[in-house]
Parts: sequence; structure tokens; C-alpha cells
Amino acid sequence: MISQSLVDNEPVARLADLQARLVAYASRIGELRTSDEVLETLHAIVSQSLPLSVLGAVRFPVNVAGWSEIGLGKSVFLHKDVPDGWWDEHVALSQGRFSPILFLARSSLASFTWTEVQRLFEPVGGDRWPHELALKYGMRDGLTCPVGGRWAVAFWSRRVLSDILKQPARIMIFAAANFAALRLEQLAGPDVSRIGARARLTSRELAVLRLVSAGGQTRDIAQALGLGEETIRSHLKKAETKLGVHNRTHAACEALRQALIP
Repeated sequence: MISQSLVDNEPVARLADLQARLVAYASRIGELRTSDEVLETLHAIVSQSLPLSVLGAVRFPVNVAGWSEIGLGKSVFLHKDVPDGWWDEHVALSQGRFSPILFLARSSLASFTWTEVQRLFEPVGGDRWPHELALKYGMRDGLTCPVGGRWAVAFWSRRVLSDILKQPARIMIFAAANFAALRLEQLAGPDVSRIGARARLTSRELAVLRLVSAGGQTRDIAQALGLGEETIRSHLKKAETKLGVHNRTHAACEALRQALIP
């Protein structure tokens, strides 16, 4: 049963108890022999004190194109009590779509609740799909903990968490999530498939796209690189073909998404 005093006020004694159990988890993490044990042990600790369940962990692909190659047991590890059907539908809907939660987890070291991410990004239309899908399966809110830009460990709840998860509890959960991700990395070993496909652009093509991303027009780019305008157009067409896009703006955006250009 969840302690209402912990949920509302997080008294020192209850926080100390949660901390002690999470510290014990970290100290014996090396004894856990399977990914299921890693997630289930963490779940048992947090769900005892908070309206929080472990969703799972994901190891990010090296580049954006690698998302299509990740799979359960290699780069994705789900807790056994994740609502049935959620993962299959998530995979089907996520292809080629923007996920604010995963974007923030990969680009930030701070943990945010899903409702906080909604307020930060204010997604509209199709970009609301992760939130709407979670609601469909009874996941009202969640907490995503990024680990070094390589992993994210996520939790979910049937309640809005912004006012429930005070900063002390978040810090403890975040630390435990780091230990969980490190152990999952050890147990899973290397996953070559997570590298995915990567467009092979030439240095000139990359240079052109870098200037396009900064707002450069064909004439400006040609002058900056000391090339003719037709040569610049040729480089752009080749880059568009390699990236599978149809115009220069999309090409520059895709190159940025795949971290091909800074």
C-alpha cells in the first residue's frame, strides 16, 4: 500500500527508507543475472513507496537511422507488467515520427515527467502520439531517466506525477536508474545492429548541407566553398538521394537528425 504521507509530504523518515532500499539495490546490482531481475527488483522498490511502476529501459541507437534495428532483449528491455499491446503499437506508430520524450532523454541529463515534457514542447497533431498512446493503455504519466545519452530508464503511473515526485525522490530514482542501465549494458553485451544504416555523404556534400542548415543560399554557398553554383546544386541532389529526401531543407534537417553535421 502506498503511504499517503510519502506521496504528499515525503517525510524524512520515509525518504530515508526509500533511499536505503535503493542504495541496497545499487550495492547488489551485480548479483542480478537477468534483465528481468534488474527491472523487477527496481520495480518492487519504487512501487512499494510511490504510485510508480517500471516501464523498461532502452539503449539508444548510434544514429537516428538505427531506431528501426532495435529489438526486445537487445536494446529494449520491458518490465513484465507493461500493459499488453502497448509495445507493439508503439513500434508501429513510432516509425519516422518525432518523440519528445526520447528526444529530451537523449539530449539532456535531467529527468522529466511525461506531463512536464508535454508542457515543454507543447506538441500538436501527430506529435502527440506518444502521450495519446500512453493514455490509451492507462499510463497517465511517467518519468524518464536518461543515462549518459546512451540509455533511458522509464517509469509509468496512473497518476500525474509532477506534484507527487519531489526532487529528493527523483534524485534517488535517477541514481538507481543509472545503476540499472549499467547492469543491463553488462548483461546484454554489444549490439552491433543498433548502429543501423548511415548515409555516406562526401565531405563536400556535408559542407554544403552545413551551410544550408545555417540559411545559406546557393550563391552564398558557392562563394564560401569556392565552387560553381551548378556544382553546389549537384552536391545537394546527390545528398538528397542518399538521405532519401526531396529538397535541400529536408536534407539539412535529416543530416542534423542523424548527427552527420553539427
